[in-house]
Amino acid sequence: MSTFKDHFSKVAGAYRAFRPGYPPELFTWLAGSVERHDAALDCGCGNGQASVALAEHFSSVVAVDPGEEQIRHAQTHPRVVYRVAPAERTGLPDHSFDLVTAAQALHWFDFDRFYPEVRRVARAKAVFAAFTYGLIEVDDRVDTVIGTLYGEILHGFWPRERAHVDAGYRSLPFPFEEAEAPAFAMQLSWSFEQLMGYLATWSGVNAYRRRTGEDPLVKIGPALEAAWGPRQVGRAVRWPITLRAGRVDEEGAA
Repeated sequence: MSTFKDHFSKVAGAYRAFRPGYPPELFTWLAGSVERHDAALDCGCGNGQASVALAEHFSSVVAVDPGEEQIRHAQTHPRVVYRVAPAERTGLPDHSFDLVTAAQALHWFDFDRFYPEVRRVARAKAVFAAFTYGLIEVDDRVDTVIGTLYGEILHGFWPRERAHVDAGYRSLPFPFEEAEAPAFAMQLSWSFEQLMGYLATWSGVNAYRRRTGEDPLVKIGPALEAAWGPRQVGRAVRWPITLRAGRVDEEGAA
């Protein structure tokens, strides 16, 4: 991509309220993958969910996102500095970060420009890590209704970059020698209202609303509620995470 495609600024507040947080053990693993913990860079940071988690392990974190509304709604932390800037042109000093991350964001980047930027800002022995999560998992009944929304009702309304998420980022170029990473997942207990709030942040849902004037969540609401059960009852929800990580200056990297 050559220009910023803003799919989330209009729902930035809801994005902060309803997007799930990443498990702490993911950031413990990332911190353990590097020798120094002076500075981390979070690219495409959105509302800062990964940024503030990184700050528990690094002395300072710089978080960049091209969306002004996302930055405006970002979570504050004394060791996190937010900047409105694209991942491909951060404006940050050369060789200044021990870890560079992209959380649920790499599929939006211009890879031909982004990966040289990673190499420019990375220190010796720095690691780059990108992670993404797939469809929410609850149980067979709920998953079937959400699958109908995702694959049928919203067919043709997803940005083309979403296919990389469906592929667990295996379809993306990754010009670093990868480390073997453990499996992670996000797990929460949610009410029906929280589930609906989360679905409302989907880029496909908002594209459908803009282009048709209708709400796709209304179409699946009754079936989803019937599958869920009592609205206020907390249900276990889960998202599997795919992590790709590699040393930026690893010998033999492309």
